[in-house]
Amino acid sequence: MPRIVDKEQKRKDIALSCSDLIYDVGIKKLTVAQVAKTAGIGKGTIYQYFENKEDIIFEIINIHIEEYHNNFLKSIKGVKSTREKVFYFFNFVIDESEENQKHFNGYKEYLSIVLSNSDEKMVAFNNTCNVFFQNQLKKVIQDGINEGDLMPNAIDFCVPLLIFEKGLLLRKMTEFEFHPKDVCLDFINNLFDLIEIKKEKKNV
Repeated sequence: MPRIVDKEQKRKDIALSCSDLIYDVGIKKLTVAQVAKTAGIGKGTIYQYFENKEDIIFEIINIHIEEYHNNFLKSIKGVKSTREKVFYFFNFVIDESEENQKHFNGYKEYLSIVLSNSDEKMVAFNNTCNVFFQNQLKKVIQDGINEGDLMPNAIDFCVPLLIFEKGLLLRKMTEFEFHPKDVCLDFINNLFDLIEIKKEKKNV
């Protein structure tokens, strides 16, 4: 009896096995042949699970988004202050570790492709990613409201916070001597001084 293959899981397994390729060779230079070689399967097998190179890239980025989200949830576990949780949300921009910088440079290349191409699939994928992160931030803010930590109108700041994050990303990508952590800290503290119900100032 032939073995039944879980196609979705196989896609993830292939993408996971070569998830660092987009950082090692770059998104533009990545080839299906390189993916096949790294995954240890034939090039023809790749097309059984992926439509094209972009489809592979989307799956790899999805894996990294899932990893980032899991790390975010782990980092805020036990953190009571919504202010501090939101600060952790910006970790991708402010973390200067070598591992995060590798991912940041990969995102930089990905974003340059999105901005320079009119590829509808890539734009749609980018929109899906933005919606995902917006929903995660909304949950953090809503939890803060439910716990009596924030004013009800705090939920209206989710989109502005994401726009601010994009601004930080852009400045970090295009400016020398820019320190996103300091700017981020000032902005979050100033914002939360306005929307927190508690009067005392809580510095992260």
